[in-house]
Amino acid sequence: MADTIRRVATDVGGTFTDLVAFETHPDGTMEIITAKSDTTPPDFENGVLNVLKKGGIDPETVGFMAHGTTVVINALTERKGVKVGLITTEGFRDVLEIARGNRPDFFNLHYEKPAPFVPRRLRAELPGRVTYQGTERTPLDLSGLPAILDHFRAEGVEAIAVCLLHAYANTTHEEAVLERIRAEWPGVSVVASHQITREWREYERTNTAVLSAYVQPVAAQYLGKLDAGLKSQGLPKSPYIMQSNCGVDSLEATSAVPINMVESGPASGFWGAAELGKLIGEPNVLALDIGGTTAKCSLIEGGEVRIMTDYWIERSRKSAGYPIMVPVVDLVEIGNGGGSIAWVDDFGKLHVGPQSAGALPGPAAYGKGGRDATTTDANLWLGRINRDYFCGGEVEADMAAAETALAAIGARLGVSTDEAAQGIVRIANNNMVNALKLVSLNRGHDTRDFTLVAFGGGGAMHAAALGQELQVKKVVVPAAASVFSAFGMMMSDLRRDYFVTQLVDLDAGAGDAIEAIFAQAEDQARATFEAEGVDPGQVAFLRYGKFRYQNQEHTTEVLLDGEVSDAALGRIADDFHEAYEREYTYRLDAPVEMVGVHLVARAEIGKLEMQPAEIGPADASPALKGRREVDYALEGRHEADIYDGDKLAPGMSFAGPAIVEDPGTTIVIHPGNRVEIDAYRNTHIHLGERS
Repeated sequence: MADTIRRVATDVGGTFTDLVAFETHPDGTMEIITAKSDTTPPDFENGVLNVLKKGGIDPETVGFMAHGTTVVINALTERKGVKVGLITTEGFRDVLEIARGNRPDFFNLHYEKPAPFVPRRLRAELPGRVTYQGTERTPLDLSGLPAILDHFRAEGVEAIAVCLLHAYANTTHEEAVLERIRAEWPGVSVVASHQITREWREYERTNTAVLSAYVQPVAAQYLGKLDAGLKSQGLPKSPYIMQSNCGVDSLEATSAVPINMVESGPASGFWGAAELGKLIGEPNVLALDIGGTTAKCSLIEGGEVRIMTDYWIERSRKSAGYPIMVPVVDLVEIGNGGGSIAWVDDFGKLHVGPQSAGALPGPAAYGKGGRDATTTDANLWLGRINRDYFCGGEVEADMAAAETALAAIGARLGVSTDEAAQGIVRIANNNMVNALKLVSLNRGHDTRDFTLVAFGGGGAMHAAALGQELQVKKVVVPAAASVFSAFGMMMSDLRRDYFVTQLVDLDAGAGDAIEAIFAQAEDQARATFEAEGVDPGQVAFLRYGKFRYQNQEHTTEVLLDGEVSDAALGRIADDFHEAYEREYTYRLDAPVEMVGVHLVARAEIGKLEMQPAEIGPADASPALKGRREVDYALEGRHEADIYDGDKLAPGMSFAGPAIVEDPGTTIVIHPGNRVEIDAYRNTHIHLGERS
């Protein structure tokens, strides 16, 4: 065991805490261990320790550990953060209240904006002004700061957010305020906007600083308890924490700015899909993650996940939500998962989601009191899920409750129970196809050029049908698909994203100006990594520019290859025109300007390198465990071969109709599909082919 290298990833979800561990033995062989245990709010660290124990992992033997968590997003959505005070520039106290005018429910005369996280009495102002170019117009006056802090103390404020006008261009005023607060009030939790983002837009920057302050004490306490608990059991080094930008970062850095892990769970899954695509020679991937409550999808082109900073929480057709200007994987999320409730509206139309049965009571078949029919109940009734192997055999399916719930839907529609279940699956598939189109076809991408990678507990259940509809190249279901987000952490680099806002027209001399911005950002990144013990020579960079047509409001991001010079400006402009036209269907004969740069700095820290196994015989009969009738909802009822997923080995192949079962997920293979197991035990589904 002493020569065994252990890498571990844990992912805390709303219901379960997942574990993926890789053991690399001296002979080069690799063993994969997976485990699930209940999430344990509010002491989430106990769930992590429990799942390590369940997986038989001794923390003393772990060489590298990565950790993802929903603690930040849960604290925001459940309003379980701390009381925050805001300090901003004189005259800008009400930026949070004013917000944006582009409300979603436009014709609702009684529309109310979402309430700010900081009430007006806790929003204070300081004199002083910096211009958008970074020059000081009015000196900063800190004479009123002691009185502001006294007021905050009296109000019970636990964290302070600082956001001054145009601090993205010049941070000196915010730095001075931070220094004075720490001197006047030692130990208070405080964060300034420039520590999180260097992009413009005052409302978005202010709200981001406020939400980061709101969750900072909660996240710091959680990460501190997690670190202490792991080290008390012998973990040699603090775990790395998964970020929303598809990279991991140090526990210390994450504790200082925890808002960066607001979507760490989905990010790790999509990064895992990108790395898996590279591994199997499919750099263009449509990634789909279907869980119990939601389905999330993202498009990966050329092996790179798209990262954006236009991220909002609680945004819906009736609410504007709240912006968080941090690098987050570009994704679309819909309320369709295994627990999504089917319902019939007043016009006799069937819907699935966005309401969910959750973990309690859960789908009717769980036998925990749920009375609403869900996608899981429909899949179970149609034989797509094995009623005798429900939840990996850990739960006895309550078929009577499932039938009652489905029959009620059928009665509302005037159809049989079977037809109701078929309709639920078809509607759920349609909802997911529309979400996948939002990240692909609607942005000018041809889905025929992409491979669909489906994971999560429900991804493989619907993937073949979705892939057929979108005419993708093929569908790939990863090994250990149900815990794939934890797997993605094992493939992640230490990563930080740097954004700098600076307007530059693409005229003569612009090349040197843009190159200087990148050079300064790269020097900052190397210094930051070096201070944390990372060799600057290990740091690799990706450069992006944020461009727009002159006088437009928003930007399009373009990958920049190599050094920027005047000679490259024409090519950069052409790349922008092409990217803009692909997304918006037209281009303009107008000057192009750069609004800012996006620098990605990455270093490999404990990143896993997967080793392929030897390809064996194609005969899959050793994994065949029986046959049963399955209703495929689209192609009718068929006698399907049932395979044990744990016994499928590299090289095996077979044709549909078939079902692959393992404790975490079920793969539905439609008639006409052909399946191959690759050297990494991933399941490749070739659509519309017969053997």
